[in-house]
Amino acid sequence: MATPMTAAQIVAQLKKFDIPFKEFKNWKTHNRSHKGPWGPVNGFMVHHTGSDSKDQRALLYDGFAALPGPLSHFGLAQDGTVHLIGWGRANHAGLGDDDVLQAVINEKALPPDNESNTDGNRHFYGVEIWYSGSHQMTNAQYATLRRLAAAVCDFHGWNEKSVLGHGEWGSPGKWDPGMAPGRMMDMGKVRSDIKATLAEGKPTTPSKPKPKPVKPKPPAFPGRGYFRPGAKNQFVTQLGKQLIKRGYTRFYSVGAGPTWTGSDRAAVKAFQRAQGWKGSDADGYPGPSTWSRLFS
Repeated sequence: MATPMTAAQIVAQLKKFDIPFKEFKNWKTHNRSHKGPWGPVNGFMVHHTGSDSKDQRALLYDGFAALPGPLSHFGLAQDGTVHLIGWGRANHAGLGDDDVLQAVINEKALPPDNESNTDGNRHFYGVEIWYSGSHQMTNAQYATLRRLAAAVCDFHGWNEKSVLGHGEWGSPGKWDPGMAPGRMMDMGKVRSDIKATLAEGKPTTPSKPKPKPVKPKPPAFPGRGYFRPGAKNQFVTQLGKQLIKRGYTRFYSVGAGPTWTGSDRAAVKAFQRAQGWKGSDADGYPGPSTWSRLFS
């Protein structure tokens, strides 16, 4: 026996399964729970509205004189968007067969629905799909229906046999969700597709490949004349900072400065020798090779 999800929990499930949804008015507190209990919940019931109207939120929210709203928990639009209509007891299932309820609870094959003796509004989540039922629902609606049913079942640990059509419940004359006039969809096939969706788990959005880091090019060598006794310029400072970054801190007691000194030459010479260079290649004055290697 399952306690119904809270409004926050169903929103989390919709997000978990990447289901597009919109919230309508004060759906979180809109219900018929003052007329009877909601729960324990045992399954998920599928309906069609009987209309191809593009916006059926108000009808599902308000209902009508003989049957006040909410008329479902979810409204499923033609573009595949789920509209949250109410949360709590809703007027969607009506009376049905207690043997069908027991089969749903046990997740067994459904028996013939030949009685109307059990309050279905207490025991089921309900979705009203916005179409007449005299033709098939849109592909977007069916894709979302599969994920919505899977999201509900996933939360409660149910399998696909916890899903049923209104026409399997026991209300006389009901044939929803329909696929042709007076003809209900093959709910066995629907449940099989929901089973596959549950097996797939949470949809994953393909991650974009991370761009390969671009190795920065070393700054262009300014010329040997910038690194001679008495020279004072920004390139001397730049060189000293890079030598300190490379670990030659012992040559710079007060940090890198703009004036070329013996400390700079000693640090450059130590770096050159660390590269295995000798002779004029390790004289302490930077050339293009030293500069490129130092900044690489």
